[in-house]
Amino acid sequence: METNESSGKPIMRRLLGYALLFKYRIAVALLVLCCAVGAELAGPFIAKTIIDRHIGAIGLPWVEIASGLDLPKEEVKRVQMDGKLYIRQDWMEEAERRGAVFNRSTMKSAWISQQEDGLYLVRYSTLLSSQSSPDSGKSTRKLSATETAQFYQYDVGPVARWLGLFVGLLALGSILHYVQGLTLQTTALRIIQRMRMDLMRHIQRMPIRYFDNTPIGQVVSRIANDTEAIRDLFMSFMATFVVSTINIAGIYIALFLLDVKLALVSLLLLPLFAIVMFVHLKFSQKYVAIMRARLSDMNAMISESIAVMPILQAFRQEKNRLREFDALNEDRYRNHIKQNRVFSLSSRNFTGLVGAFFTAGAIWYFGGQSLQTSISFGVFYAFIDYTGRLFQPIIGIFDQMLNAQRAVVSAEKVFYLLDIEGTEVASSDAVPRPEGHVVFDNVTFAYKTGEPVLRGISFEARKGETIALVGHTGSGKSSIMNLLLGFYEPTEGEIRVDGTEIRTLSKQALRKHMGIVLQDPFLFAGDIKFNVSLYNERIGPEQVRQALKDVGAASFVEQLPGGVDEPVVERGSTLSAGQRQLISFARALAFDPAILILDEATASIDSETEGLIQEALRIVSEGRTTFVIAHRLSTIREADQILVLHRGEIVERGNHEQLMRLQGRYYRMYQLQSGSAAQTTA
Repeated sequence: METNESSGKPIMRRLLGYALLFKYRIAVALLVLCCAVGAELAGPFIAKTIIDRHIGAIGLPWVEIASGLDLPKEEVKRVQMDGKLYIRQDWMEEAERRGAVFNRSTMKSAWISQQEDGLYLVRYSTLLSSQSSPDSGKSTRKLSATETAQFYQYDVGPVARWLGLFVGLLALGSILHYVQGLTLQTTALRIIQRMRMDLMRHIQRMPIRYFDNTPIGQVVSRIANDTEAIRDLFMSFMATFVVSTINIAGIYIALFLLDVKLALVSLLLLPLFAIVMFVHLKFSQKYVAIMRARLSDMNAMISESIAVMPILQAFRQEKNRLREFDALNEDRYRNHIKQNRVFSLSSRNFTGLVGAFFTAGAIWYFGGQSLQTSISFGVFYAFIDYTGRLFQPIIGIFDQMLNAQRAVVSAEKVFYLLDIEGTEVASSDAVPRPEGHVVFDNVTFAYKTGEPVLRGISFEARKGETIALVGHTGSGKSSIMNLLLGFYEPTEGEIRVDGTEIRTLSKQALRKHMGIVLQDPFLFAGDIKFNVSLYNERIGPEQVRQALKDVGAASFVEQLPGGVDEPVVERGSTLSAGQRQLISFARALAFDPAILILDEATASIDSETEGLIQEALRIVSEGRTTFVIAHRLSTIREADQILVLHRGEIVERGNHEQLMRLQGRYYRMYQLQSGSAAQTTA
């Protein structure tokens, strides 16, 4: 099973490095976000202004004037009712600031009182200049709806303008949020696109040894699932975190403008939530790591099961495989449940509970005193509104914590893969075609340290020669070809092509003029023409048809409905093994290699097809060095040199006649196969 891997380098710093590639777009998005938050947070302030200066202002002191003769010359807001003029205190102060002078000796006090059944006008008969008690001669009358509207006549316009500003800011905030959301999300997609390309590019630079020891499903999981989890970090958590942080900062600025004392108390919430978040991360991180590891293991098992499904069904292993998969699935489920328990206890529920207690405390604080003497109703409303908004971004951050943890665990695995040393993919356009003179000089090689699979291998292949490698399974035949292709480096000794040690060549330069046909032919999804040319612009349709003709594949290709344009599914599963092998031969020949490698290439071909290929190989082998790995010794009788390997060493060498006269290991192998063939024929 896969374990949690770490690259040993700061994960967040490396993720930030990817984000900084698009720093200008992110900066623009953050600037737009600040404007959007400012537009949204202006709402409670506008509501406070409407309440205190207009809706609630009717409760301010009024003065009553008997006639308009006692008014100053300047324009003054006033309400006329029952032959009297009524002026609100703030209207008088506004007029006085403009230079108006009021004759207070003729004014009487008035008040508008809010009762359960409506508004009442309270009038006092005592003049403001009188020394009598202000409560003497008090009279009260209920205001009708029309009369109430008269007292609000100068507030309707300002309230409408404030409401228009409020709606406009909401619309502006929505537009700005759309712009910043789209910018941040497209930037996040660009970041992940860049990371996926870096990962795919690096995988093609990595040594073959890594893929020998790593299940294919785990590698696929890195590129597909883990990068998708990192995408969630940038698109969901980072966006939520940035938006929430700016929202919280803006809310605290507004709270301090409203009431410094309560704002200072509310600051204590931040370290409280930080502690809860730390505890949450500490306890849930191990569960998230196991969940991601089990998901990778499940992907590897699914990939392997699909690849070997005929074997599973043939050996009736479906139930055993299902039991293994169920164990992984159950382990992931149990850890997911544990993680959900931690999340449920420490996230939304806790935040909601603290928010409810704090809101109740704020109401108790304001309600314990007279609202008019301690704080205005508008300030009270705005404070409660901002307090409610304070907990929404905190809940948003908590809700995205799981995505963040998954992303960090996935980032560790992705960066672990990126930190594996690889070889740069160098250009090979200007590489001259080699002569094909290959020398193995005392080469020793081991896949695992201390367990050599090749010992002291030395031989020489001149231009145009055919070298055959034979031996029992595990004798080291394919390992020699892997070394020649540069998939692995020799532990000791040298391999030279035209006198140049291959370690000094780039892998692309080394392989540019090599062709290979494997025992298990692989065809890509596309068509037959593409599978022969593989994006090589020098190989046109005519060259494709000629290569197919040379290997004897033209007969069956021409019978297909699409000919060379016939679609091929992944791995060419709609074609027979022999047909796939013939197309692989055509691919190798179309590239006109200087060195041709056939690794058990005729193993999947019937005797009739083998005869066609043998004839084609005699033609195309002229002028190029050919290495043939074969179990069927009848296919290598014409080889210039046959190397017989046993347990990683060359025990015999020579051509067919020489080795038959030697009557050694090759002789016995040939006689054994000839006898089996004779018995089969009989």
